[in-house]
Amino acid sequence: MTSRTKRADDPAAARLKAIERRALRPLRTAGLAGVLATAMVLPQSFIVGDSLGALVTGQSALLGPLPAAIAYAALGLFRHGLDGLGGRIAFRAAQELVAGERADLATSQSLISPFGAGSILSGEGAALIGDKLDFLLVYLTRYHTAAFRARYLPLAILLATAWFSWAAALILVMSGPLIPLFMALIGYAARDASARHLKETGTLNALLLERLNALVDIKLLDGRDVMLRQFFASADDLKQRTMAVLRIAFLSSTVLELFSALGVAMVAVYVGFSLLGTFGFGTYGSAMTLLQGIFLLLLAPEFFAPLRELAAAWHDRAAALALAGELAEIDTRPSTAILGKGRRVMPLSGAVQIKTHDLRYCPAPGAIISYPDIEIRAGDTVAVTGPSGVGKSTLLALFAGLARAHQGSIQVCGADLADPVADAWRRRIAWVSQTPHFAKASLLANIVGSDEQRDEPRLAAAISAAGLEPVVAALPRGMLTTLGETGSGLSGGEARRVMLARAFYARADVILADEPTADLDPANAARITQSLLAVAGAGKTLIIATHDPELTAKLGRELRLGCQV
Repeated sequence: MTSRTKRADDPAAARLKAIERRALRPLRTAGLAGVLATAMVLPQSFIVGDSLGALVTGQSALLGPLPAAIAYAALGLFRHGLDGLGGRIAFRAAQELVAGERADLATSQSLISPFGAGSILSGEGAALIGDKLDFLLVYLTRYHTAAFRARYLPLAILLATAWFSWAAALILVMSGPLIPLFMALIGYAARDASARHLKETGTLNALLLERLNALVDIKLLDGRDVMLRQFFASADDLKQRTMAVLRIAFLSSTVLELFSALGVAMVAVYVGFSLLGTFGFGTYGSAMTLLQGIFLLLLAPEFFAPLRELAAAWHDRAAALALAGELAEIDTRPSTAILGKGRRVMPLSGAVQIKTHDLRYCPAPGAIISYPDIEIRAGDTVAVTGPSGVGKSTLLALFAGLARAHQGSIQVCGADLADPVADAWRRRIAWVSQTPHFAKASLLANIVGSDEQRDEPRLAAAISAAGLEPVVAALPRGMLTTLGETGSGLSGGEARRVMLARAFYARADVILADEPTADLDPANAARITQSLLAVAGAGKTLIIATHDPELTAKLGRELRLGCQV
């Protein structure tokens, strides 16, 4: 199997190539600007060699001292301007590309059903979207530009060197390829180490988030010591993987400096002995002049500079490949998408009506949840009851289009609940989950959502219906108090009342509530029940999955599900 075939079969390399293609034109422009900028070393080296040669030998130079200084400075300014322009183009293109990848990943993950497999853990997702994708920024701005320069500039310098001395060019040809050769050999180990390091980082983030969410349970179960041992073991493992990456980085730097120093030293030795007359070979029929010697000495380090820059950025490529491998694995992971595309569209028209026929759902291979035929009309208040695991929460998810039925049909407002109507249908419903989740924003922003011109009377009615007045009064900044993602500063019952207020303010026609009174003390459970009944009194349709007999008794209907088969 050829190396090209191996690269084609490598999902990480293919994914990284696909990312690069999205910004290929600006990246090529930036690389070309970088090559032209660095190529200014050729005329600059010639000016220096000509001036110093004329100064030592007493011969006339092509340019006088003042014109030579002006030309050298002008070329330097031009080089600096081109280099800055190329860097700016590459950085902007990389920023846009990373932002696009971040948005695409967040969007694709948001469309994965929470009732199916395929989604990434919250901690891993936060590390990937928030931190790891920035490796692409470094890769595109450093490695991609360095690779472009290393592809063309050493060849130009080699041709310029060969114009004056084939022996000096031969030295560069012999020593130059050793750098990318050893760089590639070390790079394979660097890639594997970077992949293990990235994976361990995501695992540690997921472990930390999971333990923070379960702190109360850990304390009740006296699991503090076990939790600390697991966390410190993961932290030590991450430390070891980090040190492995650093060891490879220092090794590659040592190899790079060794071969580049040997190459420059061999050119310097050859030029020195040629100028002294010891060597009489390597030029084209005449002895080497001082101009030629200085020119070759100045070009020798510049020949290795792009290769050194590429080697310094090689670990950026290894990190980007490891990240691309993680993205490729996520792309190929089997998953179940929700209905619709999550677009903001006009609400579905028609009177509220939900009808199901022969509805079945398979939560796992070999397991089937069968539902009876159901009909729910506008204004109904329905309690979905039954033993745990019978599919109450799943039924609500099917009604919301957050899960896909494996058999049967669901009709909403007279239309089949499928991808074309799911987004419009969700504009008419509100979801009150058992575990509240909020945006990291103020209480006010979490209730009104994206409504820039909020309706004050409607907001007051929503707060009143949810019984939030005492909660708002107790918060340090009232409605402007910032909530955490889990509603920090609020009790479980208060957080659910905020979700009810959000549903009421959104004017949702149907409210789907999953165990709204679970794990609450009797007083808070009574407040939630009262808030739900207040919302129902405004003509809303309530569908509530619950084990609470008191809440069930106060609703209009009970839909008791059978046992799972």
